[in-house]
Amino acid sequence: INLCVFLSVLCLTASCQSISDSQRLFSIAVSRVQHLHLLAQRLFSDFESSLQTEEQRQLNKIFLQDFCNSDYIISPIDKHETQRSSVLKLLSISYRLVDSWEYPSRALAPGSAPRNQISPKLSELKTGILLLIGANQDGAELFPDSSAFQLAPYGNYYQSLGGDESMRRTYELLACFKKDMHKVETYLTVAKCRLSPEANCTL
Repeated sequence: INLCVFLSVLCLTASCQSISDSQRLFSIAVSRVQHLHLLAQRLFSDFESSLQTEEQRQLNKIFLQDFCNSDYIISPIDKHETQRSSVLKLLSISYRLVDSWEYPSRALAPGSAPRNQISPKLSELKTGILLLIGANQDGAELFPDSSAFQLAPYGNYYQSLGGDESMRRTYELLACFKKDMHKVETYLTVAKCRLSPEANCTL
């Protein structure tokens, strides 16, 4: 009987340690995506401030009719579906969203110090999410065909563009980046909350 009790205590201790490690990893990942989201908001706000009122109005109207490349990545349509999604699903979507920005992020106007931080921070975040995925599943068929998630660059952003077209592409790129970082922040925050059963994970 004493041996059974001892083994049970060991199992509980190992389980608690595992949860503690996951919570630490989640905390780091959430902190990093929060930083990226704030950076995305600042970049977008700074760009909008540089525009004339009429330019802002026209770009807002165009963007509402457009969509982001990352919209091809299937994700929860509202907060209720987000709350019903499994931790692994939320991690998987977050990984794909972050990965989809690895190439486009290089076009966020190089030369600005805050913007130069984006690519390495995305890479760090992607590595962290991958560690969390590994801790939450056995690695089987999470990414059955990774080539399916290699998204093309945002439209013809990397081609030679005229002034107005370049402005529109920059607006779209920054708006989509802000939108996607908000999604990832939401998904990782909800997934992290799941490790604390007593917590209220409502959005």
